[in-house]
Amino acid sequence: MSAVRLGRRSAALLCAAALLGVVSFGWPLLASPGSGIADHGEAPWVFALLLPLALGLVLAQVSEGGLDAKAVAALGVLSALGAAVRPLGAGTAGVETVFFVLVLGGRVFGPGFGFVQGCTTLFASALLTGGVGPWLPYQMFGAAFVGLGAGLLPRCRGRLELALLATYGAVAGLAYGLLLNLSFWPFSLGGGTDVSFVPGDAVAENLQRFLAFTVATSMGWDVGRAVTTAVLVVATGPVLLRVLRRAARHASFTTTGAFAVAPQKELAAPSSAR
Repeated sequence: MSAVRLGRRSAALLCAAALLGVVSFGWPLLASPGSGIADHGEAPWVFALLLPLALGLVLAQVSEGGLDAKAVAALGVLSALGAAVRPLGAGTAGVETVFFVLVLGGRVFGPGFGFVQGCTTLFASALLTGGVGPWLPYQMFGAAFVGLGAGLLPRCRGRLELALLATYGAVAGLAYGLLLNLSFWPFSLGGGTDVSFVPGDAVAENLQRFLAFTVATSMGWDVGRAVTTAVLVVATGPVLLRVLRRAARHASFTTTGAFAVAPQKELAAPSSAR
């Protein structure tokens, strides 16, 4: 079931957004020596321009009829749910209570919906908690990748599906932490330490420093996020998957011409029944 039917333009924008998102996170490993983006702290502001691209994706989907009123309603409900439950964990000791919503939503409604849901959920949460800043586009795209990946998982049902989603949620929780660390790592420490970013150095050496930085600073939080997501998927998955799939079936997202008029012979009652 796909709540967001991607046309060619929307699919192209989705691919472009994913590619630019990867570049925005991975630029420290690709920056050349002496580049302004590496030396002057411009990267957070430069890549903050990715936010209009995400909004452009949503507008393109709306203009192509890929996001109808029922899909908007489902997106609003799940985004509001994610924004409401996120402050319950607040990231304390790695307890994150929002990613299981992204995993289940992307799984039921498809990768396009999951991508948009990740963006809107983190944006709504930032407005709710006052967390708007240059880090927000990174958080939005990280969450968008989580929802997108959930929609691309292979089909299965029952306990196998629950195990697959829990495993994916744990891996996605770890990957999200790594991506966000990579986005601010070059500016978090001064030069001269064993875990500092060195512009233009070999990718393998910078990657080794980055992994050491992650282990020393945030690995405990990342593991906590992974465990929390997996546990919440297992605990809520059986109920929420059934509820969301029932809502998707009633909404009939994949049905075209939902407002078409039925043939007259199906609407008219037989004369003998009048």
